Amino acid sequence: MREARPYASPYLAGVGVGAVLLLAYVIVGRGLGAAGAVSALVASGVAAAAPAHAASNATYAPYVGGGAGLLGDWRVIEVIGVTLGGLLSALAAGRFRPRVERGPRIGAGGRLGYAFAGGIVMAFGAKLARGCTSGLALSGGALLSAGAWLFVVCAFAAGYAAAPLVRRQWT
Repeated sequence: MREARPYASPYLAGVGVGAVLLLAYVIVGRGLGAAGAVSALVASGVAAAAPAHAASNATYAPYVGGGAGLLGDWRVIEVIGVTLGGLLSALAAGRFRPRVERGPRIGAGGRLGYAFAGGIVMAFGAKLARGCTSGLALSGGALLSAGAWLFVVCAFAAGYAAAPLVRRQWT
């Protein structure tokens, strides 16, 4: 396997994310965010199994009403693009190595269990808040929303507060 290239400059990457966000507003008329893709996927599954229920349900109807299908939802296309872009970037930089990142005091199964549990909590929170953290932080922050900036500060504070609780897993 070839030697991995160095990571990109975080400043250059930040400018790139900002440019993508600006283009999303200009071209699509919306900011970035991924939580709606999961809702669209679930709604499509419900519509496939019980079309009448999906059409009459206030939660699923907005996702299945247009008739464009799962690939007609811009958030699904966004998530597919992010996934493929990340894969291509890792391959091009020589950094694609399937493995479970973990500390010395936790096994791969435990790490995946914590990741799954954290994902469930984040998904519940995103649905409850009607949007994901990335959409709020990036899109709301770019619009100078006071709520978005307050959220970012609180999210970082919560991360710092929780770090001592899980630090022993990584050291």
